[in-house]
Amino acid sequence: MSGSDARALARSLLDLCRMRKLTIATAESCTGGLVAGALTDIPGSSDVIDRGFVTYSNEAKRAMLGVKASTLTTFGAVSKETATAMAVGALEKAGVDLAVSITGIAGPGGATPGKPVGLVHFAVASRDGKILHREFRFGAIGRTTVRQRSVVEALRMLMELARGPQPPAKSRREAVSRLRPRVARSPRRSAVKRRRPPRT
Repeated sequence: MSGSDARALARSLLDLCRMRKLTIATAESCTGGLVAGALTDIPGSSDVIDRGFVTYSNEAKRAMLGVKASTLTTFGAVSKETATAMAVGALEKAGVDLAVSITGIAGPGGATPGKPVGLVHFAVASRDGKILHREFRFGAIGRTTVRQRSVVEALRMLMELARGPQPPAKSRREAVSRLRPRVARSPRRSAVKRRRPPRT
């Protein structure tokens, strides 16, 4: 994903949120504010973007987002639990409709057993109580690339939550029947030929 792709995605997200009257806050660790930067780079984004938290240290996560010390101690800063707590904390502190969080290991250092370079946890939370979490293992593709791809995934997740629940997809047969109403037909004659009685 290039910078232009992220910009297009950010613009689409802002348009959708503007239409649905939704506001956003971000909580970022390994991306250091790049998601907020991608969104606020679009002119007129102030009617959607409320604020961004850059919580690089564990202390910042606790002080600014209310992440519990026990969560960080038990699961670590790069975990589903911490990412979720960051998103919920940003949602509550900012009083917005949607919040996204990112915490990961961009590299080149920082890896630990079970947590390699390129591991990133994402979470998005909405005012109606919905929370999504995703884990990505980008691999050792370079610090800049991990961060860039993380921005795109965060924007995608925000877009997913901003769209809201989608109506169930109609089956193909149901869709076709709605387009082509059935016409009553006369019963077909049997295709089986009657056997003639044997000649005597």
